[in-house]
Amino acid sequence: MTTVSNKQKIRENFETDGYVLVEDVLDPHKVLDPIISEYENVLDDLCKELYKQKEIKSLHEDLEFDERIIQIYNETGRAHSQFFDFSLPFTDVKSNTPFWSGPAVFNALTDSKLLDIVENLIGGEITSNPVQHVRIKPPEDRLPKDEDGFPIIGATIWHQDHGVVTEDADQTDMITVWFSLTDTPVEAGPLKVVPGTHKGDLLTHCTNYVGSEEQFRKLRQIPTKLFDQDLGVPLPMKRGSAIFMHKRTVHSSLPNISNRMRWSFDLRYNPTGQNTGRTMFPGFVARSRNYPESELRDPIVWRNMWLECREKMSRINQEGSDDINKFSRWSDGHPDCES
Repeated sequence: MTTVSNKQKIRENFETDGYVLVEDVLDPHKVLDPIISEYENVLDDLCKELYKQKEIKSLHEDLEFDERIIQIYNETGRAHSQFFDFSLPFTDVKSNTPFWSGPAVFNALTDSKLLDIVENLIGGEITSNPVQHVRIKPPEDRLPKDEDGFPIIGATIWHQDHGVVTEDADQTDMITVWFSLTDTPVEAGPLKVVPGTHKGDLLTHCTNYVGSEEQFRKLRQIPTKLFDQDLGVPLPMKRGSAIFMHKRTVHSSLPNISNRMRWSFDLRYNPTGQNTGRTMFPGFVARSRNYPESELRDPIVWRNMWLECREKMSRINQEGSDDINKFSRWSDGHPDCES
């Protein structure tokens, strides 16, 4: 694993390996701490909602964030990921489906130092692609189990981010930015990448692949016979660092076997004017060297864009219409998915 800071070296590593880890990108105090404070309030709201519904016996206000979220996940027997995410699910969206799009999150999406590195890789006309998520991953041994006896949140299976967008974005120069709000050593479950796989094609993503470990069999994934997983490199990182990754780089994440929560963001950007591969969701111009007046700088406008999207998707769902852009490019039965 190599961390770099020079602009030319960043490009060289990105082009050679399909990813680059850059230290000291996001200011821990100005960017990351406000996100944590914001999510503490989100967790407050979640606890109040669950307490009102009599799903938890206490608000657990005496607990720190990590312990509090572990407690409510265990009491309710499920994760509440959607409550924290700054995106929407693909289906069954209702007018009150929870999501979070606060100003501290928006501040991270539009951070100038982060965008400087993105610009170095894809140019100065940058759209914030709406394929974006927060991942809250508590220690596996402290989580409830699913119906098959596995932790309700665990490792992420092998995939390419190119594979989670539609064919409309096949020519889009999408880039992934992954960062953690806390230090993420190997035992906490960081990303694991296979260097050089971005130079190949988009690989088939399968569900019910019998060659997979039982824990991941129901999840859409790249069969390991299509690449050499032994070449995978874990990327432990310090708080404030960020990984910039090509859309075809094969990657996964390790399980969190530490005693601390792993808490990360994965964002995506593409050159403005190119298809986001998720056109139902709202992207926005994060930077424009040619038309700076087109840049979105108001987090309230950004939140309203997502509220409008939620309302539109809820109407479609309620009316039973299929007039909605598809989210997945994959279908079952591909020969690659046979063991």
